[in-house]
Amino acid sequence: MPFIIKTVIAFALFAIGFSGNVLLQEPPLGQTDPVTAPYGAYSSFRDMQHDIYLYVPPSTTTTLPQPVYKHGDCSWLPALALKAGWQVDQIGKLKQIALRESGCCIRRGGETVDKDCKITGHDGSDHLSDTSILQINGLNYDIKRNPTAPICLQMKICTQEPLFDPYTNLKAGKLLYDYWQKAAGDGWIPWDMCNRTKSCK
Repeated sequence: MPFIIKTVIAFALFAIGFSGNVLLQEPPLGQTDPVTAPYGAYSSFRDMQHDIYLYVPPSTTTTLPQPVYKHGDCSWLPALALKAGWQVDQIGKLKQIALRESGCCIRRGGETVDKDCKITGHDGSDHLSDTSILQINGLNYDIKRNPTAPICLQMKICTQEPLFDPYTNLKAGKLLYDYWQKAAGDGWIPWDMCNRTKSCK
């Protein structure tokens, strides 16, 4: 048998742990004490993995509690807004807008609400399509009213109901902000009182 073939076979047998056709025994797990000898050499990969897992915290399935919504309380908004894509330097103005538009009440449309954000009546306006935290108007999601409605075209949300979810509402608001920032250099245009009433000079 050629020398090179013998060498390859010998190396292969050595690599898989054969010696005299008997499988080498792995040493017991955790032989190296990670506390008293944290830098000692490991004698096997399994030994190393055992010690690594000593430091891995157990996984949990707990979720954060849902916020209790109160009219005028926007303390829960920053964390959710950051998750939805807003930047840290935008959060202050975003909270002001949410407070003015809805009082940070997530189910609010064109209605009046009590201190617990429960709907108590209609405010007399014709803005029934205005939705949730940022009072996103139907022109931005209803393709029947606006063929270029960006939320419908880009997020595939073309009805009001999904926008009552606070996370979805904030994501849609960020889409509008980015849209107007690119189109006009001012992402806050959708919530600009001067733009809405045409009364500012």
